[in-house]
Order: sequence, then structure tokens, then C-alpha cells
Amino acid sequence: MKRPRIAVALTALTLLIAGCAEVSPDYNGSNPTYVQKPLPAGATEIPGRSEPPPQPPEKECGDPTASLRPFADSTAANTPTVDAIRARGRLIVGLDTGRNLMSFLDPTTGEIEGFDVDIAREISRDLFGDPGRIELRIVMAEDREQALENSMVDVVVNTMTITCERREQIEFSSEYLHAHQRILTVRGSPIHSVGDLDGKRVCVVPGTTSMKRLQQLVPGANILSVPMWSDCLVVLQQRQVDAISTDDAILAGLTAQDPYLDIVGDSMGLEPYGIGIAQENKDLVRFVNGTLERIRRDGTWAKIHTQWLPMLEPTTPPPATYRD
Repeated sequence: MKRPRIAVALTALTLLIAGCAEVSPDYNGSNPTYVQKPLPAGATEIPGRSEPPPQPPEKECGDPTASLRPFADSTAANTPTVDAIRARGRLIVGLDTGRNLMSFLDPTTGEIEGFDVDIAREISRDLFGDPGRIELRIVMAEDREQALENSMVDVVVNTMTITCERREQIEFSSEYLHAHQRILTVRGSPIHSVGDLDGKRVCVVPGTTSMKRLQQLVPGANILSVPMWSDCLVVLQQRQVDAISTDDAILAGLTAQDPYLDIVGDSMGLEPYGIGIAQENKDLVRFVNGTLERIRRDGTWAKIHTQWLPMLEPTTPPPATYRD
């Protein structure tokens, strides 16, 4: 008498597992109905507009990627910030863990890993002779500049685009990765280019150049703003948005987690990544640029890129530009 009950229970369990295993099927309609599930904590909806929102006059600083030249001899230079970090015994790095392939928590090791983490480890290697002397602190995108200004972190290595506006608050290293803003959507979606986002619901993270550019290029897009890019992945999988728009380096990490998603469209704009550093810490800027010069020359950058971002072009490091 027990066997039929067990069979029924196993059948029910099998159906439940099968239902849960279905993730991100191809797009099957041009007029989606958004799934009414709870949005991530901190989510904000920004309705589309008929015109781009007003923006303050664009800041001008020449070439924003032009940084400070590395020390010719760091052992003989005046380096108060670098000396203080060495005396402390660790480099404090700001990032977040919601950027797969760039900075994320590996569930198999329990360690935070990724392209940006390995770049930070190389700075630690040159500071201490040990790539592991780093302390990682979680900093959301909209708080990166403030974290540097308040000395909460020494550097921010966190897919941070170099802009003239940000240069008014902080310093940047030379460029260490050349990214492009693009679109991520469900395979089979009618969205193929930036023009197709008009009237659609698009996920972005606040405090990013991605949000500002999207609002200027497609004012009619309805924006869902969430704290982290990993939140964007969830709401796209749950059909609560039509697309995500940000740097291809971040989108590559999201597609690696879901084979039913595709990056589409041409570049919406350049995203040159730099390491953020407080304005008063000029010696640290020069020291970090020395590390970036080394890893460009000795093949370390190429090795890190091959490990984490082999799908992205270019596969060679961006050349440094200096203003002095």
C-alpha cells in the first residue's frame, strides 16, 4: 500500500524540479507582460520622457584618460601615501561583488575573484611583494567617489569609467580596460539596437555613466534602477524588464550565467576604465601607474584578460596616456 504513495510523491517531486529547472526560455512575444514579482530591495522606477532630462554643462578636461606619469625610481621618490599603506600592511580596495567575471564571490572557494580583483592583486604585489595583502570592501557604484574622498578605501577597482566630471572629485590611474556600452536581452527579443529601447523597460544601476547615456540617447525608455548588476540579471530572467544596458565587460559576466541571453547592438559609447584614487594621493596614482605599465609589458595583463574576458575585444591592453 505504501508503494503507490511513494510513486505519487516522486512524480510530484519530479514535476516540481522540472518546473524549477526552466530558466530564461527564448523570447516568445513582442508585447511582454511583466511578471508581478517583488523587485529587488532599493529598486526605483523612472518613467520615460519625451525629451532627454536636463544635464549640467559637460565638463571639459582635455583627454580625461591622461594620468600622472609613473615614478622613474619609486625607491627614491617622496611617497607618503604609499609609505602609509606599507606601514599598515595591506591595500584597501573598494569594489562590489555583483559583477561576474570582474569582481564576484566564487561559491566554490568563498573568495572574491575576477578581472578587477586580479588587477588589485598586482598593485599589492608591487607594494608588498605579495599579491594577497589586500582588504576588499564593498562599495556600491553611486558611492565610489565618496568612499575615496572619506578615505574608506585606498583605491577603487570597480569597472569605473574615467570622465571629466568624476575627475573634479577624484584622480584616476591610466586606462586599464577599454569597454563599450551595449544592450543585453533575451534571445529572440525584438530588441536589436539602441532605437528599439524606446518605450521598453531597461535595467541599469544608479551612479553610472550607463544610466546617464541611456537617458540621453533614449529618453523614452522606462528605467528600472537597482543597486547591483546582479539584480539586473534577476529581473531580466523574471521578465520584469526587457533589457539591460551597460558596459560589455559587465554584460559578458551576466551572459556567462545564462545561455539564453545575448549582447546586441553596436557600441552606445566608450567606457575607458581607470582605478579611482583620492585627489590628494598623487604619489599613489604614480605608483599604481607603474604597476599598470609593468603588467602591460610583462604579459600579466594579457594573462588576466585571457582568464576572465577572452570573449571581449581588444585583447591587448590600452596604451597609457600621461599629462605630465
